[in-house]
Amino acid sequence: MGFFSSTAQGKKIYHKTDEEVELMRAANLIVSKTLAHVATLLKPGVTGKALDKAAETFIRDLGGRPAFKGYNGFPASLCISYNDIVVHGIPSSREFREDDIVSVDCGVEWQGYYGDAAFTFALGAVPQPTLELLEVTYASLYRGIEQAIVGKRIGDIAFAIQHYCEREHPYTVVRELVGHGIGRSLHEEPEVPNYGKRGQGLLLQDGLTLAIEPMVNMGRREVYQSDDGWTIHTRDGKPSAHFEHSVAVRKGQADVLSTHEFIHEAIKNNPNLKTVSPKSENFAAQKN
Repeated sequence: MGFFSSTAQGKKIYHKTDEEVELMRAANLIVSKTLAHVATLLKPGVTGKALDKAAETFIRDLGGRPAFKGYNGFPASLCISYNDIVVHGIPSSREFREDDIVSVDCGVEWQGYYGDAAFTFALGAVPQPTLELLEVTYASLYRGIEQAIVGKRIGDIAFAIQHYCEREHPYTVVRELVGHGIGRSLHEEPEVPNYGKRGQGLLLQDGLTLAIEPMVNMGRREVYQSDDGWTIHTRDGKPSAHFEHSVAVRKGQADVLSTHEFIHEAIKNNPNLKTVSPKSENFAAQKN
């Protein structure tokens, strides 16, 4: 779950022990399995409310607690955002259509530690230009993750995502919402923007845990918030995509704590969904 960028500074940064990272991995495993469960149910005619109810039951059956439900008053276990909704969509009674894209964002607390991940699904009639947006956004997530290593800076993550989406492709990244630290709280410091300059920002050290989540628009980058106080739309009404992993900063290569493997398997077995994969040959070997 992304949050609004703030100018507040000086908050404490928490680096996790190996034991804490493993507790977070367990929380993220529940998140990952929940997103895959949603993928088995998603089809035209299903509502966001139905998916949310199924997800909450699934999370609790696995021993987790839905982290979003009640968070600052949010009324549901999932954020479900379709088409021009960027993030923070409240599950509703609207039935999904065969040409919708649907971002599902899930957070779980397990034994005092948090997991957070998201995936944007494409129903069967989604047009190719929109599918391309999803694939580029997905690939940009891994561009950012590649920079989440000891000795780099937050700006290196941000620059990698922005450059790939805005320089190598004709899309725009949202400025108002950012990724975040995660661990003992759903949202911790530091903020993880999806735009910025290389070599700037917090120095990344071993054990820092981050939720990296590009939010990328097909058209203009401007967004607005609905009267419900949560739902974020693109200003021009064009589609937006959102992918997220929770990771731990390590030497040489980030440790990805969430996984999309279960989601990809579920998509293969759901004829109502299109395959969505990172649009880059560099990520052919990525397992997450």
